[in-house]
Amino acid sequence: MSSPNCNAARLVEAGRRLCSRVSTLRFGPPVAVVYNPLVYARRPYERYLELYGAGPKRVVFVGMNPGPFGMAQTGVPFGEVAAVRDFLKVQAPVGAPPVEHPKRPVNGFACPRSEVSGRRLWGAVRAFFGTPERFFADHFVANYCPLVFIEESGRNRTPDKLPAPERIPLFAACNAHLRRTVEVLRPDWVIGIGAFAEARTREAVEGMHVRVGRVLHPSPASPAANRGWRAQARAALVELGLCTGDCPED
Repeated sequence: MSSPNCNAARLVEAGRRLCSRVSTLRFGPPVAVVYNPLVYARRPYERYLELYGAGPKRVVFVGMNPGPFGMAQTGVPFGEVAAVRDFLKVQAPVGAPPVEHPKRPVNGFACPRSEVSGRRLWGAVRAFFGTPERFFADHFVANYCPLVFIEESGRNRTPDKLPAPERIPLFAACNAHLRRTVEVLRPDWVIGIGAFAEARTREAVEGMHVRVGRVLHPSPASPAANRGWRAQARAALVELGLCTGDCPED
């Protein structure tokens, strides 16, 4: 049986392999700039894996791709700066992408903006579990795609909106990485955070002995998420049998 440290090392190796694969891909208009935090924010990303990637896990949560004020800044999935620094206790130097969009600068842990999705997700984790150690004892949080796609206007373009010739090789690399993550962590459940993540997860883990579910994405762009996201996520997890009646609602 693999040791916990070996599992974390395997996640680091898998992340580097994913980074290499997606770094060769090219994306055309309307995408103007692509950020790959697995390159310029590798140190905090790998620190996150080293601290919390010891397996096995019971549940792995999977998000879509980095937010501009979250993982794009800190290298950690749903990586709102305050949550990563103060709750997860992850902080390391962050470099810069080779090309930066002027409306989406990378300031690392000095980023003044708060990433709402990350604040909601890690806030719920803190409310229920109290400490990262209790949560990560049998849970983990990952992202399906590591890249940030920025249009000329500064608007984010989500991976599902890419044209098929760009999506196919990207999704192949991301599927392989997610499968490897599941192989290493051996969860009973993989929970997509949002419909896109659930759909991509179902395809990626097809044939593996793992169950797939979904919770609502905490994005402020979702009207539903702005009506008590934590309570809705709790209800979904209770229905799946993954959360007891003691889970806090708000």
